[in-house]
Amino acid sequence: MDLALTFLTLGGLFLAGLAADEIGRRTRLPRVTLLLAVGLIAGRSGFDLIPREFEALFEFLSVTALTMVAFVMGNAFTAQKMLQNGRVILWVSGAIVTATLIVVGGGLIWAGLAPATALILASIATATAPAATQDIIHQSGQTGPFPDTLRGIVAVDDAWGLIVFSFILVFAAQWTGQSSDGILPGAARETLGALALGAALGLPAAYLTGRLKRGEPQQTEALGLVCLTAGLAIWFHVSFLLAGMVAGAIIANRARHHERAFHEIENLQWPFMLLFFILAGASLELGMLVEIGALGAAYVVLRIVARILGGWLGAKLGGAAREQRPWFGVALMPQAGVAVGMALVASETFPELAPVIMTLTVGTTVVFELLGPPLTLLALNRVERSKPSVR
Repeated sequence: MDLALTFLTLGGLFLAGLAADEIGRRTRLPRVTLLLAVGLIAGRSGFDLIPREFEALFEFLSVTALTMVAFVMGNAFTAQKMLQNGRVILWVSGAIVTATLIVVGGGLIWAGLAPATALILASIATATAPAATQDIIHQSGQTGPFPDTLRGIVAVDDAWGLIVFSFILVFAAQWTGQSSDGILPGAARETLGALALGAALGLPAAYLTGRLKRGEPQQTEALGLVCLTAGLAIWFHVSFLLAGMVAGAIIANRARHHERAFHEIENLQWPFMLLFFILAGASLELGMLVEIGALGAAYVVLRIVARILGGWLGAKLGGAAREQRPWFGVALMPQAGVAVGMALVASETFPELAPVIMTLTVGTTVVFELLGPPLTLLALNRVERSKPSVR
């Protein structure tokens, strides 16, 4: 690989990503969509400015970025947060993930997709966009039970989705014959292996990190832990997403001396995510997007239906106020980085499915990044107007 060309490409992508990020902040256009567009323009379907040799770094960047995301998501599973968030959050998040898996998976199978492919896409559809949802809640300026419950749901929603995705990926590998184990033994081995690895790293890290600098781990500690988790997970052929989430949850619950256990990971995460989104956009094939247009439209419709049904059912079972029940699913439509990350992991596991998985996920992510925020704001406003007036 030409060293000068590598540095020039990195510099150009960082600056282009910075410009897209700043435009998103100033205009409230979805930043993920803008970064994907930068990649599309610079990639093979655009001006083909990204050298082929640079694409070899994509897997390294994506695994690093997604392992960081998994650690931060583990922070949602602290005992304190689970108690504070209450049964409504657990019921709504669980029902939405379950309904999405059933409705999207079943609908795509009915449309003619192979069961393994349909379930992979359905598990990707469970992901939401916590940052976009939080931004809209903040923008609305609303407070009260409904916005607070939404914040709690997006804190755990993607974590449930990643767990489901990890199971489905193992199941699909067994189903398609990519593993010699049986379906259940193979799923159990890989899942339990990821849980064991996360615990083996998380327990000592909870005690050891944050000791050199009181209150929080240093960047070197954070990077070392992320890379160690990703490397060992790949080595042992288990899910680095699930291992990272388990390690993060253990650290969040047991590291009493930490004041900001994930602060340094959050600081390091965005540059990797920026390159990740750009390169994901660069992998999009416009010709393939046209070919799967009907499939993409079905995916969008099925996901919308699933989230509305799941949100209503979960809210009813969780005992949410009647006026809030129809609006949970509507408020949780945005889909962004975690979905693209899942698609990339699935594409690397099943290269023969990569064109369909990546193109459909990136294309529909753009749709949901445009539709999702206005729908979230609509839900917030409708619930706010339905509140009984106080005299």
